[in-house]
Amino acid sequence: MSGALSHIRVLDLSRILAGPWAGQILADLGAEVIKVERPGTGDDTRGWGPPFLKDREGRDTNEAAYYHAANRNKQSVTLDFTQAEGQRLVRELAARSDILIENFKVGGLAAYGLDYASLKEVNPRLIYCSITGFGQTGPYAKRAGYDFMIQGLGGLMSLTGHPDGEPGGGPMKVGVALTDILTGLYSTVAILAALAHRERTGEGQHIDMALLDVQVACLANQAMNYLTTGVPPKRLGNSHPNIVPYQDFPTADGNMILAVGNDGQFRKFCEVAGIPALADDPRFVTNAARVANRAELIPLLRQATVFKSTAEWIRLLEAAGVPCGPINDLAQVFADPQVQARGLRLELPHPQVGVVPSVASPLRLSASPVEYRHAAPRLGEHTEAVLGGLLGLDAARIAELRAARVV
Repeated sequence: MSGALSHIRVLDLSRILAGPWAGQILADLGAEVIKVERPGTGDDTRGWGPPFLKDREGRDTNEAAYYHAANRNKQSVTLDFTQAEGQRLVRELAARSDILIENFKVGGLAAYGLDYASLKEVNPRLIYCSITGFGQTGPYAKRAGYDFMIQGLGGLMSLTGHPDGEPGGGPMKVGVALTDILTGLYSTVAILAALAHRERTGEGQHIDMALLDVQVACLANQAMNYLTTGVPPKRLGNSHPNIVPYQDFPTADGNMILAVGNDGQFRKFCEVAGIPALADDPRFVTNAARVANRAELIPLLRQATVFKSTAEWIRLLEAAGVPCGPINDLAQVFADPQVQARGLRLELPHPQVGVVPSVASPLRLSASPVEYRHAAPRLGEHTEAVLGGLLGLDAARIAELRAARVV
């Protein structure tokens, strides 16, 4: 392997999404990622379907599409670490690893001797990343945390959806498990920072990642809007709290997004739309004025946008340098010429189904590019190879472990 992290081994004890997402990023960057799963069932998301992958005859397999979103380029080893022998094997793997990722409840792995304090004794250089809902400290530390819960508790749903009193109004979660994804990204950043620290000092460390911390941190300008004014922001649907016009507008055949970022762009839009007088109206001449007079401006713009198709608006506004775009479904996304030109859809080999569709990493490194070695592994696919090749167990010993249901 030639990836930037090809010298790094990761022991991935995590399940569902946030931890596996971090593990997949590291794997894409060339790290050897060994995913430890429960014998017989594996990661919960293996059963989170339909949809399931289809075999060569078009029949459903037991491979859920969800699992394949976050586990490519990994090796799967089945180990029952509720048993003493399973714990010993995990400790041996940790002793030979650079990074460990886990997302068990606070203190959950201590009972098995697999917590950071225990594994630090066998590998002082180990970087141990714990991902929980609420972190290792605080009154909520013992609680389970899930993305949907954290989107609500952490304020995101108070900002997402149509305003109360409007049709369809009320709190709304984001359409993907965004808090999990962001936590996986922040975890990766923390892991890479810890690797840089270890390179200078030789010391590993414990990383305490919490979904709630990440969610609150990612409120960004909306958090600052509140902290600056003391007034909680309200749901605005597709509108922007600080910029106008910056939202969806109806067209003759659907909808489009208009994302005006400054006064010059607003003037250009008004000229293209045939309503140049609005750009000189004192109520709308500056962004601050447009925000203050949003309720008067938006209906006037909507009356203009309905007379052209989405494609026609995009052609005209792009030529004028006004940011705009369509609202695509996923079929349209993957048919988009820019998405295709960037190679964002992949097909990865899989022994059971032939090829598996996948979404490419957005990381584009010129000297150490992302690698796509194989699709997400079948449950326990690499158990013999890892236990034999890395730990030196012979076939007879692995057979004994399998008979005892340790692997």
